[in-house]
Amino acid sequence: MFYLIAVTLLWAISFSLIGEYLAGQVDSYFAVLTRILLACLLFLPLLRPRRLPRHMAGGLLLVGALQFGITYICLYLSFELLSVPEVLLFTIFTPLYVALIDNALRRRFSIGPVVATLLAVLGAAIIRYDGISDAYIKGFLLLQLANLAFAAGQVGYAHLIRRSGATVSQQWAGFGLFFIGALVVVLPAWLLLGDPDRMPATALQWGVLGWLGLVASGLGFFFWNRGATQVDAGTLGIMNNALIPAGLLVNLLIWNQQADLLRLGLGGAVIGLSLWLNLRWDQWLARIRRSASTGL
Repeated sequence: MFYLIAVTLLWAISFSLIGEYLAGQVDSYFAVLTRILLACLLFLPLLRPRRLPRHMAGGLLLVGALQFGITYICLYLSFELLSVPEVLLFTIFTPLYVALIDNALRRRFSIGPVVATLLAVLGAAIIRYDGISDAYIKGFLLLQLANLAFAAGQVGYAHLIRRSGATVSQQWAGFGLFFIGALVVVLPAWLLLGDPDRMPATALQWGVLGWLGLVASGLGFFFWNRGATQVDAGTLGIMNNALIPAGLLVNLLIWNQQADLLRLGLGGAVIGLSLWLNLRWDQWLARIRRSASTGL
């Protein structure tokens, strides 16, 4: 849980930086490509494919393509159509996708994580719903694709590590493949669709890209995925929506933007309740089953 909380705060800052300094100014494909290349600089020197468990390499390429490549192309493009509050609003469905994809991979249906994540969606909606613009339909669809890809990548990584039995050192040794998988998606997208006339124009924009690539992407994605292997799907899904109150706090404290503190507090409490419900669900279910068997 510690990794997820720490990266949530890190990404909240990064999310604001994207909206403040890059969105509408720097080509979206180039921004994502730069982040991937910088993250590769961190992890490619550590890459040791021969140390990885069987079939792990292909899985890392796939989850990287999903969780970073497709997700961030769609996310950056959505900033061209939506305001930052609208982007935050439309990301609230990620926890539900996490729960449903995890159920599908396990070939079972567990209602607990779904109920808890729906509660987290409600909490996020309380915080963030402010109405929508005319361009919301295309932006909404882009973000749902981003949400699905991000959810599939997170759950896929957690299942991959658990099934392969990879150690922490093996995860460090293989994570460069995660960014190579993302590069396979983003590099052709940049070459085909990128706008070379919208390159970073200031040292500040290059600095933001450096932060996003080395810290938010390189270290952030590793530790987020490391955290994903240590919690259940319900907790993982709910933590995806913790970015919303964290992002609003960043806007309030750093950018001095106004926030509705009552809604922030109420929505945050609902998200906290969803975490508590998810943690208690299995215990309640076990008690109900014991009571039923005793009654019989």
